[in-house]
Amino acid sequence: MQISLKNKIALVTSATAGIGFAIARGLAESGATVVITGRQQDKVDQAVNQLKVEVADAQVTGLALNAATAEGCQQMIQKLPQVDILINNLGIYGTCEFTEITDEQWFDFFETNVMSGVRLSRHYMKGMTAKGWGRIQFISSESAFNIPADMVHYGMTKSAIQGVSRGLAKALAGTGVTVNTVLPGPTRTEGAVIMIDNIAKQQGISLAEAETYFIEQHRNSSIIRRFAEPHEIANMVVYIASEQASATTGAALRVEGGIVDSIH
Repeated sequence: MQISLKNKIALVTSATAGIGFAIARGLAESGATVVITGRQQDKVDQAVNQLKVEVADAQVTGLALNAATAEGCQQMIQKLPQVDILINNLGIYGTCEFTEITDEQWFDFFETNVMSGVRLSRHYMKGMTAKGWGRIQFISSESAFNIPADMVHYGMTKSAIQGVSRGLAKALAGTGVTVNTVLPGPTRTEGAVIMIDNIAKQQGISLAEAETYFIEQHRNSSIIRRFAEPHEIANMVVYIASEQASATTGAALRVEGGIVDSIH
């Protein structure tokens, strides 16, 4: 199978590092014109330059704005009125005891993790529908199914994304626009590396042992028994963005190493 996204414009939110950056690279490698976003201009510029070095003839640009706000989304829409592929990757996470999660944190998580994708999808789906072709994806998490006790606010937003994605897919039935969620598990991003390094120092063990410790203690249903690499998540996203995936919509596509203990 050879995936070509030539002549397609793809927008990836929060793509200056981690899974978002890997997705942007995968889309660029497949020929898409890619626009990435981030909050800080210097990080956006650095990511764009890195992508152009890593991917020959990459067509990549960046926008520095805060897509977690209505104002930031509107700025994006004004600068980029139409796209063919929308990857709603923006998200925040963090541990907190349920009794300590404030109203402000609840709303902040919902605004960032859910409403950013809602606002962008609401706009870009119109142009996609008019063309008769489009791809909308929400980057969710296995935490949508396995709500972490110490991240209930985070898990709630990922569950909400599942509902938005499924409902939007049905709303776009027969239009040629597909809508799906992709559910990563623990992934070796920059933040995960820092977390594993902290565990290693606290336990007095190696990084490899610390990764095994985390999986055994916190994700012991994992079948692959390791962290995924960002490009492994990106591979699924790129396929779902392709013409070859035209019959896949309304789906929750798991790339979590088998953590979710279900055959569904």
